[in-house]
Amino acid sequence: MEPYVEGTTSIALAVVKTLVLLVGGTITYFAYKAYRRTEQRALGMLAAGFGLVTLGFVLAGVLYELLEIPLLQGILLESLLMLAGFLVIARSLYVT
Repeated sequence: MEPYVEGTTSIALAVVKTLVLLVGGTITYFAYKAYRRTEQRALGMLAAGFGLVTLGFVLAGVLYELLEIPLLQGILLESLLMLAGFLVIARSLYVT
C-alpha cells in the first residue's frame, strides 16, 4: 500500500475513533445522569455497558499507538471489553 494511502487511512481512523469516543461518552453520560435522577438499577447497568463498549472500541488503537502493544492483542482486549459491555447492556434490559 502506498504511504499516502496508509497515512490518510490512519488519519481517518483516528478521526472516526475520536468521534466514537465523543458520541459514546455522551450516551454514557446521559444514561448515567438518568440513573442518578431515577436510581433505577437498569439505567446504571445501561450506562456501565455503554461505557465498556465505548472504552473497548477506542482502546485497541490507543494501546497500539501509544503503548506499542501488538495490534492483535489490542484488538482482542477491545473485543473482550465490547463483549462485556454488550452483555451488561443486554442484562440491563431484563432487570426489573
